[in-house]
Order: sequence, then structure tokens, then C-alpha cells
Amino acid sequence: MTDQGSNNNQNIKCNPFSALFSSPPGTAQFASGQNPPQLFPELSLEDIVESQSKSDNSMFDSIYDNVASVADISRSFHSRQEFCELLNINHMIQRIFLITLDNSDPSLSAGNGIPPRCVYMEEMAADLKGQNWLDMDNIEQALFNRLLLQEPGNQLIYMSSSCSEVKLPIDLDAGEHCAIPYLYACYQRAKEEVTKVPEKLLSYAVRCKNLTVSNTRTVLLIPEIYTGQNVYGQLVDLLLEGVSGAQPEDLLGFVEEVITGLLAEQEVRTFREVIVPVLDNLQGRIKDLDLYQLFIYSYLDVLIYFSRQKDIAMVLVEHIQPKHPTQGFQYQNNLLGWVLSISCLPKTPGVVESHGYFQNPTHYSSQEKTVQEANIHQLMGKLHDKLHQILKNLLQHSSETRHQLLSWLGGCLQANAGRTKIWANQMPEIFQTYASDAFFLNLGAALLKLCQPFCRPLSPKLLTFEPSYCALKDLSEEERRIFSVHARGLDKETCLIPVPPQQSVDYIQSYSLLTENLIFTQLTLRLGFHRLHEQMLKMNNSIYKLQSTWQEAQRTGSSMSDHLLGELDRLMTIYLSTKAALTEPAMLQCCMNLQASSAALLVQLGLGNQGNDHLPLNFPLLPLHNSMLCYVPEFFMENIGEFIIFSRRFAENVLESSAESIEQILNLVTVFMGNADRMRNPHLRAKLVEVLDALIPYIEPVAHGAAQPITFQRERVFCSYRHASSLAEALITMFVDIEFTGEPHHFEQKFNYRRPMYAILKYMWGKDSYRESIKHLANYASENLEATNAPLFLRYLNLLMNDAIFLLDEAIQYLSKIKLLQLERDQGEWDGLAPDARREKESNLLKFGQLGRFHNIISNETISTLAFLTSEIKNIFVHTFLVERIVSMLNYFLQHLVGPKMGALKVKDFSEFDFKPQQLVSDICTIYLNLGDEEMFCAMVPKDGRSYSPTLFSQAVRVLKKINKPGDMIVSFGVLADKIKSHADRQQQEEETYSDAPDDFLDPIMSTLMRDPVLLPASNVTVDRSTIARHLLSDQTDPFNRCPLTMDQIRPNKELKQEILQWLAKRKQDMLHNMGPSS
Repeated sequence: MTDQGSNNNQNIKCNPFSALFSSPPGTAQFASGQNPPQLFPELSLEDIVESQSKSDNSMFDSIYDNVASVADISRSFHSRQEFCELLNINHMIQRIFLITLDNSDPSLSAGNGIPPRCVYMEEMAADLKGQNWLDMDNIEQALFNRLLLQEPGNQLIYMSSSCSEVKLPIDLDAGEHCAIPYLYACYQRAKEEVTKVPEKLLSYAVRCKNLTVSNTRTVLLIPEIYTGQNVYGQLVDLLLEGVSGAQPEDLLGFVEEVITGLLAEQEVRTFREVIVPVLDNLQGRIKDLDLYQLFIYSYLDVLIYFSRQKDIAMVLVEHIQPKHPTQGFQYQNNLLGWVLSISCLPKTPGVVESHGYFQNPTHYSSQEKTVQEANIHQLMGKLHDKLHQILKNLLQHSSETRHQLLSWLGGCLQANAGRTKIWANQMPEIFQTYASDAFFLNLGAALLKLCQPFCRPLSPKLLTFEPSYCALKDLSEEERRIFSVHARGLDKETCLIPVPPQQSVDYIQSYSLLTENLIFTQLTLRLGFHRLHEQMLKMNNSIYKLQSTWQEAQRTGSSMSDHLLGELDRLMTIYLSTKAALTEPAMLQCCMNLQASSAALLVQLGLGNQGNDHLPLNFPLLPLHNSMLCYVPEFFMENIGEFIIFSRRFAENVLESSAESIEQILNLVTVFMGNADRMRNPHLRAKLVEVLDALIPYIEPVAHGAAQPITFQRERVFCSYRHASSLAEALITMFVDIEFTGEPHHFEQKFNYRRPMYAILKYMWGKDSYRESIKHLANYASENLEATNAPLFLRYLNLLMNDAIFLLDEAIQYLSKIKLLQLERDQGEWDGLAPDARREKESNLLKFGQLGRFHNIISNETISTLAFLTSEIKNIFVHTFLVERIVSMLNYFLQHLVGPKMGALKVKDFSEFDFKPQQLVSDICTIYLNLGDEEMFCAMVPKDGRSYSPTLFSQAVRVLKKINKPGDMIVSFGVLADKIKSHADRQQQEEETYSDAPDDFLDPIMSTLMRDPVLLPASNVTVDRSTIARHLLSDQTDPFNRCPLTMDQIRPNKELKQEILQWLAKRKQDMLHNMGPSS
């Protein structure tokens, strides 16, 4: 450059007009009247607004004062306004898109209204041949070119000297190389410009904003032209950043505009083809995440947005449909499925390596376990809230979106129905073909939240449930859509009662979402929550056994100790993780609400209610006609039972905080437990006994240092329960009905079913309202002993004594065998045995020990029950129908416990086999004393020739003293012994008198003299009335030919009775004659 040129440039720099240009050449060109300048003056929007507020010409007047050639400006631009407009459009485009066509020296720029740095579009600047400004005609091309740049950071230039000193990261602002975040940043800047520019420039700012949206659409429609960019991943990243930000509205507005554009332009790619890769990208990230990774909730927020956006939601529910609908795991292998699989449960069943929870739990303190469990609950509660929001959003869209989601749920539950089968749980390779435990647990938690709006026991919405839904079958896909029926296979489920032959199904036109919601939730709980409960119980048993083995290995110094400890750690890790997953408080409360509401619904159906208002529950129940119970699957009742039992074991606070819910469950138990007309399955009715046992607020022993559970609310509910008498009657009815279930192993089953009944009855006996109702049943039985159908309480006592006799006798036999085996072992007789023979002996000892313990436990309960019942109920026990049986039972067991045979029962450790001889002796003596005031009872005791002897009672007195029983009890028993002995003396004389009675006078079953002979109509055999009455209590058939028989069918044999009475009178007269006048 020449000196003259330098001087001219220097002069121009000093000219105020030069401030409007970014470079001296531009200033010189404008001043000399040559071609238009390369870049418009730097003029901020604020300057324009300020200048125009004074006068449209004020800015240019100041320029003209400092520039000699006004005519040159006029020749370059049509008007001053045009000049300002074009100038500010260029600056606005630079601020929005951070691109420029001018690479002049930044030191010459004033920096007003331009960004710190821009990407220089070198190729485009060369193509325009001299134009180095951006306008609305070339910005679209410029933006397209900018997006194609693979390394835009390499073309960054500073726009002013003040910014060149600040070192900024390349990717910040202008250098962003990812298309989607760059366009969104442009969108944000454009929105800001829209709020600031004057009205004349507003349309241009809006066009720029629209350009960001249209180019985003183009990027998503034709991603292959943007080399090296994963645009779908960029969109997911952008959404992740946006939804977790302070103001996500801007981002969601941008996305909504892009979606609108994509929906309008589907020639190149359909909207679904654009969204599916986005969903796949999100799925790939979520698939391997764990519950403790907090950023997972940002992914869930993105999915919540997708579920809220109706068009994406439609694509989502279509995308999750499996290619192979019959394969259970396919329902987990999709975006929604993997989200539902996030949990604290081990990802691979049984494998705890790299598991994030409860590692090495044998080293944990109780407090540490509690803290970790609480942390898991917090994370799971947040997860369940978001899952619920996703499902709720999807259900609130169009009917087609809802149909697709419900179809997916229905297919999922059917394809995974095999999860609950025993064979599936025993074969891991088969079980892994189903969706996981975590999947169904989380799905159940989300569905439970969806059910909460109608989960109030007296909610009128409950009565809109349509049981006939479960009877539908063989529907086409179109019919399922029309009728809103998406569950599959329900027609194969066993229902509470069979469908009466004459009853037809009344289907409705379209089933409510409430009906489907309730059914889907109960099905899901069966596949998830309750299966895990079963697994927990099995693990608990395994841990107990393994712990005992490990302790024994430690005691003996076995080398297996470390291995056993490792296995114990593994099992406890799985157990504690499962327990934490199942005891999340919010989920449990939702489940309690649901099951209490389901109980209320079943009670209404049990009352025959098909109206819109709840009916009051009153007893006795009326007969059912056209009941809808024949369409209600048994899993409704099973789920209610399993949840209450689980809560008692692992979350008792849920029961204590749900007083209203407990009352609804009690109503359910009272209506269904003792009523085969409303629930046919005896095993399911027996399950309700366990439910009642779980609700009873008696306090069990707790571990040392553990807090005693609070039972105040449950105690209040039970004591104030208005159907107490009906509940007690239902329990006793169930005790009787379970005697015969119709299955091969019913005899063994009944003892397990009755086991909790003893504790329940004992609790009831301690409450006035329940005790009085039991006494009322006993009084009714005493007054109707010979009714056609034996009274309930009479049948109950008969079976109770049957059980006591069988169980205690079996226990005694097992204890005798255990004593012999222990003696052989201790005397070294096993040492010389072959290994197989020794193992057989050890196996027998273990087996007899388990069986002996089982029989001891239940026999203790039966004898204890008889002890408290006889304290206030006496008449029925001393009736001829029962008195002989209870006397023979008491004498037999007292003989084994205090007589010469007691030594055979002295095993090494009584507690190991739950053998409590002291308690048994005390209870048996209590029964003697309770009934000792009744002459009939005292007279019957010595008639038992098998076990009674005068020395038996003196031996009992000696044992009572030895076990430190109260003195008044010992004295009373001694008095009773004397009273009984006097009866024995008189009877001995009578027996001698009647010993030669004719065979026709003897009962053919008992071989005793008949006092009231009756004729059996089918076999034409005569027996004593008391004998056949006792027989019919257990077996309603003629004992001689098995024909059906009831008490009303027998006929008194008056002739034989008269003969017996005459014979007795004669024998008595003869005896008196032989004894002489002195007698």
C-alpha cells in the first residue's frame, strides 16, 4: 500500500462515518462512489431504536455531516431506511446463526450488535463474488452449508478485537459441530430476537426462527447427508438436557414445531420412520442402566414427554408391539419393557456379582440394612411415579393409542402366564424365556397407581366393574377393539363358583377402562408381586438351613465353612434385595387400597348386588340367584389373601395403618370363608383362614432387641366388628368343611389348614362378643343334638376330638421311635453299620423328628382348645353322644403322660420336637376339672376299661406337684379322683350283675349294653343311639352297608328296648334279693 493510500486510510479512520463500516476498504469504496460496500456498518438494534425514536433521518444526518459525498450514498441505496434495514438484517442473522461472509480485520470493528465470533463461510463468500453480507435471500443456503461443515470449529473467526483476547472452547456457541443442538441454539437466539427487534424486522426474525425448525426437520428426514453425525442421538441428548433444565418450555416448543413440520412432510420419510430411531437410541441407553444411577430419571422424563406428545405416543405404542407375541420375553425387549425392568433385583436370577445392593450382608448391622432398604425405597418410589405417568399419558390419548397399549398389556400377560407354573420355576432355562420379575413388579406398581381413583371401598365407581368381561372368548381383533376387551385367556380361569346350567351371560356393548384396569392389575400382581413373595419364603427356608449348616461347620472346624459363608452371603443378597423391592411403602399402600376395594366389590357381588349403590351387609345371607360370582376368577381372592399374608410377615405397619381396609377384608372373610355356595374351592376358603390369622392382632414373640409391633388399630377393629358372631361361626364352619376336600391327600392337608384356626379361636375366646357367639352355637347344638342335620358345633367338637386323638397318639408313637433311635446311636450300635444302613438310620431319625414335631405342635393346640372351651361350655361335652369319647381320650393320654409308659417318651431334647408334657398334663387335668362337676362325666370316666385305674389319678396328682401347679388345682384334682373312684366301685358291681347280658342286647359296634337301641333302615341292624349318632358326625352313611344315612331316618327299636329294660329290672331285683335285707 502506498503512503498516499496509508494517509487516506488514516483519514478515513478518523472520520466518524468509518464507524459504520467493518473495514477501511469498505469505507473508501463507499466514499468514492464505487460498488456497494462489502459489509454494512455496525449498528446495534438499540442504536436503531434510539435513533428512530427521535427521527428516521437523524442517524443519516450525523453521517452526512462527516461525509463529503452524500450523492455516493444515494447512488448505492434507494433510501436511508433500506440501508438500516439491510444492515440490521445482516447483524441479526449473524447473532442468530453465528455465521458470516466477512473475514475483515476484527480490530476495525466497533463490536456493536455482532456476536463475539462466527463461522466464516469461505466457499459461499467466494461464490457470491464480492457480497460479504447475509440477507434473507442467501441465509437459507448459508445455513444449509453451515450444517454440512464437518469441522466448523476450524473456520471460526473473531468478529471484534475485544473478543479475540477471550479464549472460548471451540464447541461453545459458533463452533458447535452437532447439527441438532446447533439448530436449537439458533432457535433460542431467534426467539430472543423476536422479542427485541423493531416491528420492521419482526418478520425477518420469525423467518429465521422458522428456518431453524425447517432445517431440523430436514436433518431428521435426511440424516445420511450429514456425515459422521448421529442426529437421533443428538436429539435424545438435547431432550435429556432440556427436560432436566430449569425452563424446559423452550425446548419442548422447539420440538413441537419440528414435529408439526415432520407430520406435514412425510414424502421422504414417514413420521414413524423418523421417531423409531430416536426411540431405539433411547432404548439402547436405558437397557443397561441401574436403579442407583440418578440420571436415569432424566431418561424417564424424556419418555414421559414422548408419552405426552400424542403423535410420538402413537409411534411408541406401535413400536413396542412384539414380532412374536407368544414369546414372553419379547415384551421386555423394547423401550417400555427395559424401563419397566429397572430394579434393585439382580438382573440375572441368582447371580449377585456386580450387583449394587447388599453385598456381603453377613457383615451388615441391622441398621445398615435398614438404611440401604430405605434408600432403595426412595429410588423405587420415584421410578414408580414416573412409570405411572407414562402409562397414564398413553391411556389418555386417542382410542387407537389406548387400544394398542391395552393390546400390548393383554398379550404380555397371556404370553407370560407360565411364570407361575411350578415346572417353570424349577427349570431356569425355561423361566428365562419370560419377562423378568422386575418387569412385572414395576408394571404392577404402575398399574396400582392407575387404579387408585376408584380404590375406595364405598366408591360407586367400583360397582361399574363388569365380571362378564372374564367370560368372553374367541374374539377377533376387531371385536376386541369394539368391545374394549384386551385381556386374553380369562375364560380358561377357574371362577369362584361354577356357572349354573340355566344362567346365560349378559355381555355389554363396551367394557369400561376400570374393568380392564382392575383385571390387568390383579393379573400382573399374580405374575410379579406374589411370585416374588413365594420365592422369598423359599429363600427364607434355604437361608435358615444353610445358616445351621454353616454354624455346624464352624463349630467342627470344617474346611467348608468359608464356602458355606459365601453361599449364605449370596442368598442373603438376593433375599434382602427382593424384600426391599417388595416393601416399597407407597406401592404397598396402593396395593392395600386395591385389595380392600376388591374385597368390598366381591362382598357386593356375594350379596347379589347388580345395582349402582352399595348394599348393607347383613346376616344370615340370602340365597343367590343369577350371581355374577360365576364369572369372577379365583385369582382375585388369591391375590387378596396373598397380600394380607405378605403384609403380616414383612410389612405389618401397613395393616396397622389401614383400619378401614381391615374391616373390608373381615367382611370378605365372613361372607366367603364359611360359604361354599359363594366360593366352591375348599383350599381357597382355607386360604381365608390364613388371611384371618394374619389380621388377628395377637402379639407373637419377637427377636431380642426388636421393636414390639403396634396392634392398637387392629385391636379396635376386631373388638368393634359388628359381624363378630357371624365371623366366629364362619371359622367353625370352615373347620368342619375342610374335613374332606375330595383330593387324595386331604387327610394330611386338613391339619395344615386347621393349624391357624386354633390360635384364632383362642383369640376370639378372649373377646366377649366372640366368646358369647361361640357359646350360643354350643347351646343351640345341645338343644338340637338329634336334628336331621347335626348342629355345627356338635360336628366341630367331634372333629376336634378326632384330631386330638389322632395327633397326640401319632406324636407319642413318633417320640417312642425317636427315643429308640437315639438310644441305639448313643450306645454305639450305629458305629458298626454299613454306610448305607447308617444313612438310613440318620434319615429315619430326621424324618421321625420332623413328623413328631408337627404332630406335637398341633396336638398341643387341640388339647389347649378343649381346655378353654370346657371352662364355660359343659352340657354338650357330657351328652351321651360325646362324653364317652372325651373320657377315653383324656384317660388314654393321661396314662401315657403320667403312667408307667411315660418313660418311653423321654427323648433327649423335648424342645427340639416341640414336646411339652408339662403343659399337656396341665391342660388335660384342667379339662377333667372343668367337667368334673357333671355326674355324667364322672360316671363315664371309670367305664373306660382300657386306660382308667385308680392309681392313674394319684400319679397325676404327683406330677402336678412336681411341675409346681397351684395348690388349689392339686387339691381339687384329688377330690375329683375320689369322686370318680366311688363311681368306679358302684360300676364294678353293676358290671358283675350285667356281665351275662344276651348278645342281642349288646351294641354290635361297641360291644356294650344298649340303653336306647335304634334300627338302621338300610342294613336293618340295631345299634345304640349314642353309637350311631357319634358315627354320623363324621360319616353320613350306614356303617354296615355304606348307604346314605341321617339321624331322622333311624327308628327306635321299642320292642328291644322294652326287653332290655325288663331284663335290667329283673337283674337288679335278683341282685337285691341275693344281697339280703341288710343291703
